[in-house]
Parts: sequence; structure tokens; C-alpha cells
Amino acid sequence: MMFTQRIKIVREEKGLLQKELATALNIDMPMYSIIELGERQAKRNQVETIACILNTDKDELIDLWLADKVYSVIAKETTPNNILNIVQKTL
Repeated sequence: MMFTQRIKIVREEKGLLQKELATALNIDMPMYSIIELGERQAKRNQVETIACILNTDKDELIDLWLADKVYSVIAKETTPNNILNIVQKTL
């Protein structure tokens, strides 16, 4: 939920409503709300659009978004740190 926490903080700092981001993403407000709550992951192109709308670092948001994806896959595994170490060695 690192990505969703960050976009909520930045959105609120900018004084933007969820509805405004939803409109820019061509989705309805409840769908945007679900994304911001972390109950559904945004698509990569949506992350880039959100970064543009919020006038924030696109690479930072993409990194957070990807980190959330990795977390969702390995969080409940018994050895998540070992998994990350294996991945890190192969990069």
C-alpha cells in the first residue's frame, strides 16, 4: 500500500478530490476510491497519468506501485526475505 498512501497524501496536499483524478483517468469515482484504498491495483498507464496530474515524480510512483505488486505476491510466504534476496542476486 505504499503507492496508494503516497498518492492520497499528494492528492490531499494539492487539494484535489478523488473525483478529479477519476475523471482524468476516465473511471468513475468509486473505482478510483477502490484504487486509492489499495483494494485494486492501478494499471501502469494510470500510474503515469496520476503522476502527471499530481505533478509528482513518475519514477517514484512507478517504483512504489511495483513494490506494492511484489509485496502482494510474497507477503504471505514463509520466507519473503529469502525470495527478495534471490531476486536481488539475479538483477
